[in-house]
Amino acid sequence: MTTQSGDATPSVEDAPRFIRLQIELIVEVVDEKALQAAALEQVENDEYLEDDERAEAVEAINIDPSGAIAHFVDPVAMLEGIPGVELAEAGWETQPVDYDEENEDWELSEAGEEE
Repeated sequence: MTTQSGDATPSVEDAPRFIRLQIELIVEVVDEKALQAAALEQVENDEYLEDDERAEAVEAINIDPSGAIAHFVDPVAMLEGIPGVELAEAGWETQPVDYDEENEDWELSEAGEEE
């Protein structure tokens, strides 16, 4: 499709069918024990986890609080209420970062980079 000015404008048929949505968050754990307890409860009540997956999740939560946060991420809930969109695939990870909120040069994309 071309507009009168000659610019090519994609038609609805040419629009991307799949879109990658990337979101990056930095969270501060202010109560590690509360986070850990809530994550353990979430895992225990998750009816979709197999026993081996549940045991693996419990172990990860007990080792590292960053793993606990992952149990509260719900990509389906993020997309609820958006008409015409269905989740095709989701994946996410959590990891501790050295974040300095006072460093103006610090960028989100640096969070996962090795030095």
